Amino acid sequence: MTEELPPPARFVQGLIDAERGPVPEALRAASTVEHDDTDIPRTRYTSQRYHDLEMERMWARVWQMACREEQIPEVGDHVIYDIGDASLIVVRTGADDVRAFHNSCLHRGTQLRTGSGRVDRFRCPFHGLTWNLDGSLLEIPCAWDFPHIDQAAFCLPEARTGTWGGFVFVNLDTDAAPLDEYLELLPSHFRDWPLEDRYATAHVVRVLPCNWKVALEAFMESYHTVAVHPQLLRTTADTMTEYDVYPDSAHVSRMITPVGMASEHVDRAVSDDEILGAMFMTKGADTSLPEGASARDVLAERSRELLASRAGRDFAITDVEAVDAIEYFVFPNFMPWPSFTTPLVYRFRPQGNDPESSVMDVMLLEPVPSGVPRPPAVRTHVLGPDETWADAAELGYLGRILNQDNATLGRVQRGLRASRKPGVTLAHYQESRIRHFHDTLVSYVGE
Repeated sequence: MTEELPPPARFVQGLIDAERGPVPEALRAASTVEHDDTDIPRTRYTSQRYHDLEMERMWARVWQMACREEQIPEVGDHVIYDIGDASLIVVRTGADDVRAFHNSCLHRGTQLRTGSGRVDRFRCPFHGLTWNLDGSLLEIPCAWDFPHIDQAAFCLPEARTGTWGGFVFVNLDTDAAPLDEYLELLPSHFRDWPLEDRYATAHVVRVLPCNWKVALEAFMESYHTVAVHPQLLRTTADTMTEYDVYPDSAHVSRMITPVGMASEHVDRAVSDDEILGAMFMTKGADTSLPEGASARDVLAERSRELLASRAGRDFAITDVEAVDAIEYFVFPNFMPWPSFTTPLVYRFRPQGNDPESSVMDVMLLEPVPSGVPRPPAVRTHVLGPDETWADAAELGYLGRILNQDNATLGRVQRGLRASRKPGVTLAHYQESRIRHFHDTLVSYVGE
């Protein structure tokens, strides 16, 4: 019941109640659960042993987003998905068939593919053993010298694959539950936000100087806005963020942050005109406020107009969908946003087997324009060690915001190593999604 929710969730639900048109059922699904407030052991972020246990007990068993379907549109198109020592060739083998093969020659272990591309077969560069796209053996040079091999059974080992929302997922555990079961409430929540009807306008990748969980958790709460993103306080009600943890969902959580209103951290009144001026960063943009309208009203209508102009069709979406930051999380590392103003997707992984280095992917998903073929996959932009998120022009203003986040992550990792306090203390509500994440992590890995 709404009255049982914390004040921020009641605030967001009040905004939803005030919507003038139909509201997606998912927006009404506010939820919180009681949990203990014991510290999180800091060694989960620094220990090589804990990293090794994560690889053995968690990463080997969970569904992970590997790519967008449009990144492998034609038969033979493939991407490489690496996690720890595991490496998968995720390849389209038919119009409606995507498979994932372990990226290792069955002869002497050579990597079959080192990057994305298109092939009609997988040929080992060392001795020339070759497999068909379906993983069946095609050729062994000097086959007479391998009488001990059953060539019909000498197929590339395969991982599980599944698709949802235009994404391809993989699972190293061949006995894993189906993807739709693993995703729990996510498909029903996204019924009104079909991500398969969008396409990536940006895909940027960067290595971060911290444990993958340090990076992930920085994007699971708005509590850090006051210190890390002070320029957003005039336009973002960070402390009024609704954090949703569901009692029957181990893998999915959500947060909704209101935009178009000032934070309570601002110690003065912020007018709607000032909010519009801060939000419309385009030079010469019309920031006039119609009589009787709020900044949120104008921002929502402008968002709908921009969407219609880009996609060639109208969008009957609520103000919350048009303006606010809505972020879902799927354990262990996938964050899809149904939002339209900030249509983001995040993914976080360990960098190899280093517990103090990680890889972050950022995508932007725009609606596919009406009446035209689906745009081709955008080039993946891998930032170099001397580049920042702001060097990825395709991210626009988000690059500068991500740089602010990035500036803290190495300091968090270094501070965790230096700390004499054995655990990390979390806020009871504003960091409840992080608590939920760790509860699920422990269910896989153990203490």
